[in-house]
Amino acid sequence: MKAIVSVIGKDRTGIIAKVTGKLFELGCNVEDISQTVMHGSYFTMIMLITLADGLAVGAVNEALASVAKELGVEIRVQHEDIFNSMHRI
Repeated sequence: MKAIVSVIGKDRTGIIAKVTGKLFELGCNVEDISQTVMHGSYFTMIMLITLADGLAVGAVNEALASVAKELGVEIRVQHEDIFNSMHRI
């Protein structure tokens, strides 16, 4: 199963490392990643991940909640099909 992970917040050192580190611990694989820093202070990142067998999107959201709090960013995880449906023109 694939999912989309989005991260938005004030830029700081270690955001990518902390988020991808937690995903690694969960057995997820990052298929694609795009990130940028806007106006020198706003960090945005979106990743396409493959979830480990039997791992639910909700469990990934829960696991990343503590990372989001620690970093002071917003992290959302959505099933790929839901993300695609929401962003279809």
